[in-house]
Amino acid sequence: MAQNRAAYSSLIKNEAKELGFMFCGIAKAGFLEEEAPRLEAWLKNGMHGEMRYMENHFDKRLDPRLLVDGAKSVISLGLNYYPEKQQADPLSPKISKYAYGNDYHQVIKGKLKDLLGTLNEKIGEINGRAFVDSAPVLDKAWAKKSGMGWIAKNTNLINKNYGSFFFLAELIVDIDLEYDIPATADHCGTCTRCIDACPTEAIVAPYIVDGSRCISYLTIELKNEIPGEFKGKMDNWMFGCDICQDVCPWNKFSLLHQEPAFEPHPELLNFNSRDWEDITEDIFTAIFKNSAVKRTKFKGLKRNIEFLK
Repeated sequence: MAQNRAAYSSLIKNEAKELGFMFCGIAKAGFLEEEAPRLEAWLKNGMHGEMRYMENHFDKRLDPRLLVDGAKSVISLGLNYYPEKQQADPLSPKISKYAYGNDYHQVIKGKLKDLLGTLNEKIGEINGRAFVDSAPVLDKAWAKKSGMGWIAKNTNLINKNYGSFFFLAELIVDIDLEYDIPATADHCGTCTRCIDACPTEAIVAPYIVDGSRCISYLTIELKNEIPGEFKGKMDNWMFGCDICQDVCPWNKFSLLHQEPAFEPHPELLNFNSRDWEDITEDIFTAIFKNSAVKRTKFKGLKRNIEFLK
């Protein structure tokens, strides 16, 4: 049986690599004991802002066995999105690098579906579910447990060899596998660059982010008006924010992604400030047809651009 576990794990990792994933790590499904009090305190302190959905399914967030019947293993995957080119005009409103190309939810879901299909073919019938921000799964905790990296002071997962510009996703399956050694070392050391650089002071303490102050939350998740206290503090970000990753020394090791679906729309990177100010709903729809930017809708993006003036 142990021989099978090793063979299956090796097969999974090889298939994941073929599909373009940068990382694949495997952890035993179980209750996330360390994360439980942290999540409870974070919610109690209202750091999720208007993301009320974070209050739901507390138990399921901490135990994948409540999400998939008979779950035994959590397969964590990482897909690189670090782009070759960035927005040309340094003065124009900025979009987070993860949203340059096609919506990662759709891209990764397709890959996970292929992976699960291959495993069913080569291993036998597996009860499994794929997760890409689509259900209450603490992806960074599972990625850490599967040895992919450590959770940094900005609460992103960082890999020592490749930095942090990658998406996380999971396959939760009902078969026993060979488990990777959890990442225990923290390589942030005394560095506080992410904390010092955050213009809205969202990183309220090392390893604690007040989501309600984060520029990504303010420009994407927040549906009401952006509070006036953040006027002049958004560093020209209109969708998402990369500041805490851009200043992180570990991201000097970032590699350019090899995923065609993440290539930006030809016009996107050449827009200047005037282009963004004058953007119409038709142009928004054309440029962001398959993009994660659709989440904020045309009205939301216009709100963000106006707030930056």
